[in-house]
Amino acid sequence: QVQLVESGGGLVQTGGSLRLSCAASGRPFTHYAMGWFRQAPGKELAFVAVINWSGSRKDYADSVKGRFTISRDNAKNTVYLQMNNLKPEDTAVYYCAVDALLGDLVTGSRIDYWGQGTQVTVSS
Repeated sequence: QVQLVESGGGLVQTGGSLRLSCAASGRPFTHYAMGWFRQAPGKELAFVAVINWSGSRKDYADSVKGRFTISRDNAKNTVYLQMNNLKPEDTAVYYCAVDALLGDLVTGSRIDYWGQGTQVTVSS
């Protein structure tokens, strides 16, 4: 059974930092892309960042470019999201996602696997 377990969420003040982690298990994830989405209260699920298997390609939503960094450790089947200079508008539930196709993660369609989500709250 595939599981994606997120951790690292919490409450932080504006300008602060958090590092999210997502550990995948239950099957081989060779060549799978990994990414992050978020859903703010009353809003739709939104793409945040994606990284391909080798780490050679990383894409970000415009709203987080320059502040967030995605990375991965394939030996641990884990993807990370380093979030710096956090703003109140970053408040959301953050979801990890894994898919065989990077394009699916960018578009948010037909995602193979989802995590359960972790809450990030940025106070003003």
